[in-house]
Amino acid sequence: MLLESYIDVRQRSERICAPLKTEDYVVQPIVDVSPPKWHLGHSSWFFEQFILKPYQKGYQEFDANYNFVFNSYYETVGARVIRTNRGNLTRPSVDEVMGYRTHVDEAMRSLLHHADQLPQEIKELATLGLNHEEQHQELLLTDIKYILGHNPLFPPYYQNRSNGVLAYVQTSDKLTTERSVSIDEGLYQIGHNGQGFCFDNELSVHQVYIPSYSIHKQLVTNKEYLEFILDGGYQNFRFWHAEGWDWVKNNQIEAPLYWHKIDNVWQHYTFGGLQDINDSEPVCHVSYYEAAAYASWKGKRLPTEFEWETAADKINWGKRWEWTESAYLPYPNFKKLPGAIGEYNGKFMVNQMVLRGSSIATSPGHSRKTYRNFFHPYLRWQFTGIRLTN
Repeated sequence: MLLESYIDVRQRSERICAPLKTEDYVVQPIVDVSPPKWHLGHSSWFFEQFILKPYQKGYQEFDANYNFVFNSYYETVGARVIRTNRGNLTRPSVDEVMGYRTHVDEAMRSLLHHADQLPQEIKELATLGLNHEEQHQELLLTDIKYILGHNPLFPPYYQNRSNGVLAYVQTSDKLTTERSVSIDEGLYQIGHNGQGFCFDNELSVHQVYIPSYSIHKQLVTNKEYLEFILDGGYQNFRFWHAEGWDWVKNNQIEAPLYWHKIDNVWQHYTFGGLQDINDSEPVCHVSYYEAAAYASWKGKRLPTEFEWETAADKINWGKRWEWTESAYLPYPNFKKLPGAIGEYNGKFMVNQMVLRGSSIATSPGHSRKTYRNFFHPYLRWQFTGIRLTN
């Protein structure tokens, strides 16, 4: 089963990149966007560094320089290319990176061929590696969209939606036709119970007292957000945090990312190319600053991550990562694992906001209500949206 999962995950990464031209693999337009070939190399490096080199007897490292090239942020592992310089990596070539993947895949398939006989530690590391690559699959999609969406030609990523890498979740009103769901005050259980895979930041289960509140079942739509724009939302400081207002002014922000006003008509870049705004679709690619400002304009607020998780079974989610009002902090009794694996989540628990849910770019199996995504409040290249709370 582990071998089959490995094959499926690795093939999906390559399917995601299949529509790209060679030149698309090497672009890094901003620091937050990594070149697609770097993602492909880094996810392979993870398996080589943490499984094959320490556990596979006789394994031959593909290239000693790749530890420097494809290490992301693991201080324990050694020196690495600075993130801002990933776009300068004209070498290794795309072909060499794909050769690296083949080399790692052959060794991993050999190792996992008798997975039932492997020590539990190796199986857990392999499972972590697969989930790690699935995270990078979502980053691949969002980074590819940024690369193509900032190309002056606005080239489409696909010609149709049948490539099998986008979820395109069609949610429905599962319970009632009411706009909001009311939740009573009380103590609620938060966090992952440890059954099945989860990341360490989802542990451990604990109780949180939550006052009564109501939360909207649906996400804010493009039409609703356009009303905020037309009402001068981006020109009125009263709706914005001070830091958010500085961000708007310094960057001349007037609309969500990928929105363009052409011949007095709002359009936006999609994976299918430049298209008219779909009024009924959830607004996408907004920062925390924009989400909070919109909520303030509506006289409402964003939910905390605990309110979101408590209401998750009663609301429709899955199309957009949803900004919450919660800072990214450790749960009670959170403990970082020893060594490099312990650098995975814990050291980022500062100056970031939690997002909940999932998006159309989220890999299969990562849509669970305890999942804690996190980003700096100014970022919006991910598929981020807005849900309101009273």
